[in-house]
Amino acid sequence: MLNATRILKRHPANPIITPAHMPQAAVVFNPSPARYKGRTVLLLSAYEWSWPEVKRARGGWVAMSDDGVKFEIADEPLIDLIDAPAPFDKLNCTLIDARITQIEDRYYINSPVYQDGEGPFTLLGVTEDFQSYQPLEIVAAPVNRVPSVFPEKIGGKYYRLERPGHDAGASIWLSSSPDLIHWGCYRPVLKPGYSIWNITKIGPTPPIRTPEGWLVIMHGVWAWQAGASHYHIGAFLLDLEEPWKVIGKTQSWLLAPEEDYETRGTVNDVVFPCGALADIEVDELRIYYGAADTRIGLATGSLSAVVEACLKGR
Repeated sequence: MLNATRILKRHPANPIITPAHMPQAAVVFNPSPARYKGRTVLLLSAYEWSWPEVKRARGGWVAMSDDGVKFEIADEPLIDLIDAPAPFDKLNCTLIDARITQIEDRYYINSPVYQDGEGPFTLLGVTEDFQSYQPLEIVAAPVNRVPSVFPEKIGGKYYRLERPGHDAGASIWLSSSPDLIHWGCYRPVLKPGYSIWNITKIGPTPPIRTPEGWLVIMHGVWAWQAGASHYHIGAFLLDLEEPWKVIGKTQSWLLAPEEDYETRGTVNDVVFPCGALADIEVDELRIYYGAADTRIGLATGSLSAVVEACLKGR
């Protein structure tokens, strides 16, 4: 049986973003992608050199590109809650690992946040232009860092995937909402450990509609010995009308840490996605990913091949 490990190809310019492109940061990683007015947008995770002095929630650097490879990075982050009203003024952390979902002309951003060491819990905010940002509400209690919202309503409701819990063995769940603020009706969706590359932990990204189902790019962790965890990228497929039903998943990984820029860094052996961009017309899937928690890579491949790999369990 063919596996899915050769569907994606790394871009020859990898790593496409490094700390050399962002002198205010010690590391730059785990981007969340979107499209805005025909351009590719990445919301970058980064730790500034002044990070130990951060006294408020701050982060999410906007990177813009016309070709999806060469990016212009903003000098200041999109999110800075220094003058935010309560309760957002009490948050004190660098914002990383955001998930962006475009719904009509608005871009909803779920960010893991902390307050005085407690967390992570989830802050929902919104932007329409990637220049201004409005915090909306805290929409998930600890411990929940990766809620990923579907880009449209299903049966009149909003849905999101999430991974409550920090420990090994935590599953991906589904919840629904009438307004993106109040969430409930939780359903288990996917457990880790159905394959060796995700035996320890899994986490979702915002689903992508395809004719066959909702495609979810995920990370999976294989902690094969004490102190040695490998982060991989895989995928699963959900039913379009009943999104709590898994109709396929990749048995093998789509991407594993293999290149030097993925295996050596702040955290070794990590490829980590916060989302993906799909173009059905040209049959392309683009995954921007964090590499070793230090830099950013790009992998591309056939969207239909990834969907087929899910359906056939490759």
